[in-house]
Amino acid sequence: MSTPVLFKAYRTATAVLEPAVLGLLLWRQRKGREDRTRLGERQGYPSRQRPKGHLIWVHGASIGETLSLLPIVERLTQRGLAVLVTSGTRTSASLIARRLPPGAVHQFMPLDVPRYIRRFLDHWQPDLALIAESEIWPNTVMALDERHIPLVMVNGRMSDRSFQRWQKLPGIIRSLLERFALCLAQTQDDAERLARLGAPRVVMTGNLKFDAAPPPADPRVVAHLSGLVAGRPVWLAASTHAGEEGAIVAVHRALAKRHPHLLTIIAPRHPHRGPEVAAIAAQAGLRASRRSEGIHPDRATDVYVADTVGEMGLFYRLSPIVVMGGSLVAHGGQNPIEPAKLGAAILHGPHVHNFEDVYNAIDLARGALMVKDSTALARAVSELLTNTALTRDMARAAGEAVQALGGAVERTMQSIEPFIVQAKLGARR
Repeated sequence: MSTPVLFKAYRTATAVLEPAVLGLLLWRQRKGREDRTRLGERQGYPSRQRPKGHLIWVHGASIGETLSLLPIVERLTQRGLAVLVTSGTRTSASLIARRLPPGAVHQFMPLDVPRYIRRFLDHWQPDLALIAESEIWPNTVMALDERHIPLVMVNGRMSDRSFQRWQKLPGIIRSLLERFALCLAQTQDDAERLARLGAPRVVMTGNLKFDAAPPPADPRVVAHLSGLVAGRPVWLAASTHAGEEGAIVAVHRALAKRHPHLLTIIAPRHPHRGPEVAAIAAQAGLRASRRSEGIHPDRATDVYVADTVGEMGLFYRLSPIVVMGGSLVAHGGQNPIEPAKLGAAILHGPHVHNFEDVYNAIDLARGALMVKDSTALARAVSELLTNTALTRDMARAAGEAVQALGGAVERTMQSIEPFIVQAKLGARR
């Protein structure tokens, strides 16, 4: 397989600029975006021993991708295979560490620098690599190919925006996709785009996120907080982004007179923004408290900022109405599957292209409703707070729509079975 000139230039540039990449890591660490105690992992230095026997490497970029891979990880460990799970964010690392089954370990994904990738692969020596969604890093893909380690894209995505960008670099993307042993796509559209870009072996298996278990929550904590908010109208703005919290606070102010003792829970997508979100509420004259400070919502709390990691299962269980963040601004929307599985009526803005098929399915089933602006959002929240029967009907419809779209885990496992057999037999070596 030929290597495009642009890729050779990329490999050379990332090698030459390694000192600058290290500087970037240190800057990110100072900003709280990297774990200081595990910074070496981002340079390919291992912090764990390699398990004995055959090992499968599974990678997801962030929380959503990594959690969607958990059922695959569990199936692999049940087969007696060791599994290395990598991700790229602190929040995903914190969350995944609590949910990995025995036989699986977590490391941070090294940055796509040739020496970092060599160091990583020299230590872990995976027999198979499963990369989630659209994580196509050139040096990593080429290094796996050079070592004859089969590479499979699972839960593959290729949005129309990414497709248009890659079409401007046809030689590079074709050279990279040709090195994937198999691409398992979420949708038929994803499959067709991957094939048109040069992937020689593509199968549509569906979205793993439909099969992921809902996020857990300690029943005692759920019962305690449910008691604290009992009798109050509650709604949740989940995984919000900058520019959305102001609208959420404005909706609270608009609804507070009609719905006395209204409690608005805001869970920012990035928990470190908790102080910023609380300040937005305070500037609007509302009383805000933050979960990260160990404060529980009391009768005086207007806005409760859920700025912790790994507790979305708790807040989805507390609120019958969930507004999905990332959809009121042009971010593309956050995944609505978890609240649908936990019995919430779902509202979302117009910007949902990241999960367009999921939202279409739930909207069509009348389990979710699109609101175009904060005025429409206020009307919808008010209606759902008043009409509990409608809220229950929407929640049930959302859950049924998500359940009907399941089965991707089984199809994925069937598709990668030949590679698992190969790994267990040690055929590559």
